[in-house]
Amino acid sequence: MLSAFLSLICSLPVFFGIMPTLPLKAYRNASLQTQMLKAKLHRARVTHSELDYDGSCAIDSNLLDSSGIREYEQIQIYNINNGERFTTYAIRAEAGSRVISVNGAAAHKAAVGDRVIICAYAAYSDVELLNHKPKLLYLDEGNFVIRTSNTIPVQAA
Repeated sequence: MLSAFLSLICSLPVFFGIMPTLPLKAYRNASLQTQMLKAKLHRARVTHSELDYDGSCAIDSNLLDSSGIREYEQIQIYNINNGERFTTYAIRAEAGSRVISVNGAAAHKAAVGDRVIICAYAAYSDVELLNHKPKLLYLDEGNFVIRTSNTIPVQAA
């Protein structure tokens, strides 16, 4: 009985032609979110591949902090050695350990010694995009940061 009454009350504005609507201009000015690269660990070396661990990717805490990738944040991993691309989430490994451990089912997609690119993405409004710069960390064979950047060079023809 109550649901019938609520349906009747909600339909009255439409019946009388007074349903409030937003002007078209309001829809045009609505801020859309754009998925953008937030952070990247470029050419990290996999130090562990643990099939029987509870999933995820353990990353040296110092690298997480330097890149701005948060614990439990979704990450994409691109394996340079075999072309595999997969999604998981980041967890903290011991600070200073230089650990990059691909765990659980994802361990089938990366072996110890493989070089990987680890990316995190975020949604930004048009206003936020005006000043957005990703945090890019370039790593050597030992997972030490050899340089940082906030732009990727233009690819030459």
